[in-house]
Amino acid sequence: MTVSTPSQVFAERIGRIEVSATMAVAAEAAKLRAQGANLVDFGAGEPHFPTPRHIKDAAIAAIDANFTRYTVVPGIPDVRKAIVERHASDFGSDYGLDEAIFTTGGKLALFNTIQILVEHGDEVILPVPYWVSFKDIIQYAGGKVVYLETSEAESFRITADAIEKAITPKTKAIILNSPSNPAGSVVSAEDLERIVHLAHERGIFLLLDECYVYLNYAGKPVSGGSFTWAKEHLVVLGSLSKTYAMTGWRAGFALASKPIVANLSKLQSQSTSNATSFVQKAAIAALAGSQQCVSEFRAEFINLRDYMLTRLLEIPGITCTKPEGAFYVYPNISAYLGKGGIRTATELATKLLHEAHVVTVPGEAFGTAEHIRISYPVTKENIDEGTRRMGEFLSRLA
Repeated sequence: MTVSTPSQVFAERIGRIEVSATMAVAAEAAKLRAQGANLVDFGAGEPHFPTPRHIKDAAIAAIDANFTRYTVVPGIPDVRKAIVERHASDFGSDYGLDEAIFTTGGKLALFNTIQILVEHGDEVILPVPYWVSFKDIIQYAGGKVVYLETSEAESFRITADAIEKAITPKTKAIILNSPSNPAGSVVSAEDLERIVHLAHERGIFLLLDECYVYLNYAGKPVSGGSFTWAKEHLVVLGSLSKTYAMTGWRAGFALASKPIVANLSKLQSQSTSNATSFVQKAAIAALAGSQQCVSEFRAEFINLRDYMLTRLLEIPGITCTKPEGAFYVYPNISAYLGKGGIRTATELATKLLHEAHVVTVPGEAFGTAEHIRISYPVTKENIDEGTRRMGEFLSRLA
């Protein structure tokens, strides 16, 4: 009797991707906590605030009213109305209800968009450093990732000139994440408009991951969706997770032309169907209600960013660009590579976790070899303790 090996059992496409590095770090940290370790967690990419009361109340009211059945696949009309009206009010976009879809988190909106647009062999331009899932989702669809290197000396800035040089006849899509995870870099309004022009004129799809769009500390938040003349080639990918402290709710959306949204809805109809019914009601409360919480969160993140940078840069040998958005810092730890038997950022992050009990994510997950990502939505006491532990651990390296 012949026993099949795993390579014979599983589809080839699953071998093109890896387990999410951030999820892997979270799992390892959870294992240590279960063993009694007292960890300082700089790994989680989520706000430390509770979901605002009015949003929770809307979900509770929906459950109490038995709003717990299936809905139409792209979301009830009211949630799509709230999405398009919020975006139009803040960015001057012009989407209709049939140009919006509500999804089970922003990641699903991205995954489905790549699946309906990218064929085998299509090139997708991806700036480095990049959010961990971009590369794998492109490769899962059979696409070829074209890495666009950026300069740490220029704060990992993405420019239209660099994008233009990376375009080839095989370019199908460009992904922009601004403000970015992990470096907090922001595409300037001028470069963004030029990139939209480049993509539109060449028939290339521009996928705009606006997960952190309201956490722009460099100026007024800007969305590519405001360039209404290029709607045919734009997909705005949004999330309520970071903006409203709703990470576990899995509430995301996409805004795009009718044909794109129709195909996103078709794919979603064969996977998750509708996003959770009462989460849609909570999303309406978030998007259509007071935005005071968004302003308060943003102010606190700026305060924590500055505090984290001050503490981090007190550690000898550590350098770090100043993030212009999101809620991460991306310090360069190259001064410690080659010391104490540590060769890579992954090895450094692993030792920080197991020996210093500080959770970070290694830069290899984001496409760079000399960095770790630190998420700073924690208390200042945790920042003090975490950076103290890091400093003491690094000082012991020979």
